[in-house]
Amino acid sequence: MRLLLTSAGIKNPTIHQALLDLLGKPVEDATALCIPTAGYGNPHGSPVGPWQFIAGRSEQPMTELGWKSVGVLELTALPSIDRDRWVAWVQEADVLLVNGGDAPYLARWMRESGLADLLPSLTGTVYVGFSAGSMVLTPRIGTDFLYRAEDDDRTLGVVDFSIFPHVDHPALSENTMAAAEKWAAELGAPAYAICDDTAIRVVDGEVDVVTEGHWRYFQPATGGS
Repeated sequence: MRLLLTSAGIKNPTIHQALLDLLGKPVEDATALCIPTAGYGNPHGSPVGPWQFIAGRSEQPMTELGWKSVGVLELTALPSIDRDRWVAWVQEADVLLVNGGDAPYLARWMRESGLADLLPSLTGTVYVGFSAGSMVLTPRIGTDFLYRAEDDDRTLGVVDFSIFPHVDHPALSENTMAAAEKWAAELGAPAYAICDDTAIRVVDGEVDVVTEGHWRYFQPATGGS
């Protein structure tokens, strides 16, 4: 898969161009499936959030970009649907648009639905995540992003780095770069802190940062005394 891991969707022209480069075609010629599932797992959320994401009424531009078509893939429904049916839907889509919310909840349903097992075979598909939709592909999200004490911070591990989103967001006073530095030190693994005008692009294992804002890469400390 070709990945565009955003903090808050396609927020600026630079991220939009990165999406076009990954698609290799205009948005209006591409078909999309949106996955709202993570929005239902956030205990601070409501049904309004997933609806806004699906309808293109949120502040994270994804479904409203002018796609040829947009379908909805609700992961919690997939175990009750014939597998060959929904797998075909996924394989035929040019892009998966993955909602934010609760990353452990999303990871659970990616596994239980079978989508997680399918992802490695989707070599021609573009995956666009925002917030939890991006974090779910990392090895761990860190305890700072757990809503419930019983949750595990280990996610899918599709990429080998973690993500701290929404750095310096005006409505999230706790999401400072200093907090991200502490979070990364506790993880002890490669990690990026990104603002809402930044995305991480991954193509054939090569990682680069696409930004009109600010970000930071945290390299884990090596041994020594």
